[in-house]
Amino acid sequence: MGKTIIEKIIAHNTGKDVKPGDIVTVKVDQVMCDDIMMPFIVSKFQEMGFKKVWDPEKVVVICDHLVPASQVDDTRAYRISCDFAAEQGLPEKNLHRSDGICHQLMTEAGHVKPGDVVFGTDSHTTTYGCVGAFSTGIGYTEMAGILGTGELWIRVPATIKVKIEGKLPENVMSKDVILKIIGDLTAAGATYKILEFCGSTVKEMSNSSRTTMSNMAIEAGAKGALFTPDEKTEEYCGISLNDYQKSLFGDEDAVYDRVMEYRAEEFVPVMAVPSNVDNVQPVDQITASGDVAVDQVFLGSCTNGRLEDLMAAAEILKGKKVAPFLKLIVTPASRKVWKEALDNGTLDILSEAGAIITHPSCGLCCGRTGGILTDNEVVVATNNRNFLGRMGTSKVKIYLASPKTAAACAIAGKLTHA
Repeated sequence: MGKTIIEKIIAHNTGKDVKPGDIVTVKVDQVMCDDIMMPFIVSKFQEMGFKKVWDPEKVVVICDHLVPASQVDDTRAYRISCDFAAEQGLPEKNLHRSDGICHQLMTEAGHVKPGDVVFGTDSHTTTYGCVGAFSTGIGYTEMAGILGTGELWIRVPATIKVKIEGKLPENVMSKDVILKIIGDLTAAGATYKILEFCGSTVKEMSNSSRTTMSNMAIEAGAKGALFTPDEKTEEYCGISLNDYQKSLFGDEDAVYDRVMEYRAEEFVPVMAVPSNVDNVQPVDQITASGDVAVDQVFLGSCTNGRLEDLMAAAEILKGKKVAPFLKLIVTPASRKVWKEALDNGTLDILSEAGAIITHPSCGLCCGRTGGILTDNEVVVATNNRNFLGRMGTSKVKIYLASPKTAAACAIAGKLTHA
């Protein structure tokens, strides 16, 4: 019987033939600890009686949520993160003090490779499936246990196969694709399952577009998301795939929990409307009943803060200005992205259009470091969640959209699409 990608990864890691529902202990290839969780991780690590991490080379600490500090207590997390890295002898390359968002850096900086088993203290750790790694979010107690032992038990997940064939329309991005899928699945429709993406549309997607989709898999409750590593993965990761990594595709006779099939040409620009990620509607449907004024647009986050995203927005904004009284906040996902966007003129275009360009960080996505809103204000954002109170008060209305759609809204001053 054939195997899904996740079954192949876990079998390779454990040396056991596995099936969904099996309980196994995996050897961890890499972990990611973010600043906001570090005080809790370190406290629990000490409480468990551990003195040294199992392998300093496999531990990455990233300060991104609280950089720069926007509240007095934020500095404590930064200090604990840096002190722990020093005490444990982490390599300098494994401590990112202000280099960008954790999920961008884990693949961009080469910490994760295809076929790895990776855990991180943030729910969007599912992101690394873009390069064919099994990655998922855990709590600080589990992380403390891994730091001391290098192992974690898991239940082998079942897999939902998502097959997309054809060519996407010009104004549709992978953000529209994953939002549509989440809307179809609902917020709990993939709970503790893997989303395995395949098809001609997926094969044509850039690594950046795949990253957007794997990042948001958690919004349907998924344990992880997986793409088959290919030549684009090799180029992005700077590696040549070995035989194991080349085998990471779903076999034709693999057993899937469910198969979802889509035609790319049928996708349209969509938004997740306040205040549920799975309340996804076509933009034309949302605007049919009248104009909805927009106060702010946020372009950034680990979902859509990469160069491809900034360039897509710049393509729409070039030669135009943001609407009067509207704030457009642009937050590149990393220093590398920031520099690339500067060098190729993208930041110039965004700036000339009226954008406020910030340092690389989680920023407004987690309601930090500038840009929060107040009662009854409307924000169109390219990040991954629109929960009540995430970007200011509980009465802020958050619409999630693609970079192209967000840029069009910034120009129009109302909900619309490119």
